[in-house]
Amino acid sequence: MLLRFRAANVYSFRDEFELDLRPRKRGESGSQPDAARVAAIYGANASGKSNLLKAIAWMAEAVARSAANWAPNGGVPRPLFKLDPAAGGDASLFEMEFVLDGNRYAYGFEVSDERVETEWLFEYATGRRRTLFVRDADAEDEYEFKGRQLKGELEQIRKLTRPNALFLSMGAQLNNPQLAKIFDWFFRSGFADAGSLGIRGLVRRVSARWYGDWFAEVEPLLAMADLGVVGGAVVEGFASHGSFQELRLQHRGASGPIELDLDEESDGTLAWLSTARLVLQALRVGSVLLHDELDASLHPALVAEVLRLFRDPKANPRGAQLICTLHDVSLLGSAHADAPLDRREVWITEKDPMGRSELYPLTDAHPATQENLERGYLRGRYGGVPRIGVGWLAMDVAKLMGESGVAADVEGA
Repeated sequence: MLLRFRAANVYSFRDEFELDLRPRKRGESGSQPDAARVAAIYGANASGKSNLLKAIAWMAEAVARSAANWAPNGGVPRPLFKLDPAAGGDASLFEMEFVLDGNRYAYGFEVSDERVETEWLFEYATGRRRTLFVRDADAEDEYEFKGRQLKGELEQIRKLTRPNALFLSMGAQLNNPQLAKIFDWFFRSGFADAGSLGIRGLVRRVSARWYGDWFAEVEPLLAMADLGVVGGAVVEGFASHGSFQELRLQHRGASGPIELDLDEESDGTLAWLSTARLVLQALRVGSVLLHDELDASLHPALVAEVLRLFRDPKANPRGAQLICTLHDVSLLGSAHADAPLDRREVWITEKDPMGRSELYPLTDAHPATQENLERGYLRGRYGGVPRIGVGWLAMDVAKLMGESGVAADVEGA
């Protein structure tokens, strides 16, 4: 379970920001650490919504690949903030706090272009912070292991950890049980950005085993969406590079089921198919699903159903979490029978004139208890809406589209 994520100097975020999923009021979660199952990110286009997801995914990618895949002399391929030349001289920060097997951990690091500057892992097994390790590249003794809480061949891990690799990653590769446990949490938690491939790319990553394993589970969700889909099959295809397997959906026809190529399917059908697959996978294992533009090509009722599945303890017994970006403001209002989002699950991104993104919870705007959040958001009361200049509305359309081109055609029509 992810409790919070903070970062700085990454993508469009120059300054430090934090996505804190813990209850906002003390005592709400009882004695055990708890966190929201849904975090919905709203904001104007290019305000940093997608970059938040990318920052989370990059940290997980660094844990997975720094020891094995980063070039030994290639430095750190960090996605720093590029609109300020001074940012290149500052480290990029990443930290996650999470719950694993009932214990709370905080793991993080700072990286420059050349190396890992700092790295740390703390455990809160009994409420008190215990240091498993602290790494500081500028310290006389780079590694610190307090109280020998971290067991195993630490000196061997230290020697084999390159300046541009994470100690956690190398320790997991060398089968240190404590470090491998933390590494596996990052690996099993997912943190893949579901918007990176596009809906058609997600659906095309298919095989016969993929169909057999989960398509039967997805079929009820397809039926619920009223898409006219009654089944599916994986067929063998041939191209210049060889044979391949592709999913074909079967639609209700006048004389029986009709198979359609994926290219013949609507974006809405493929969006729901790929989303259903990712949602079921996350709910099954209790992972964290990052979904960029969850509402793209989906009806608001279907998006509301996805949110409900994560928020419902019966549908989500393993505590899976959804962090998504949205534009559909009806999900903030009262148009749905059950409110799809609680105000404490909503976050806003804004970008200042210098191109720096900011993240803050909707509750920081202090909306009234019975306030219509949909209307308040659209009116800009909470921020996160595009600043559309009124000047362009008064522009001469003929000049904008071309004096003798489109304007003349419009008159002739």
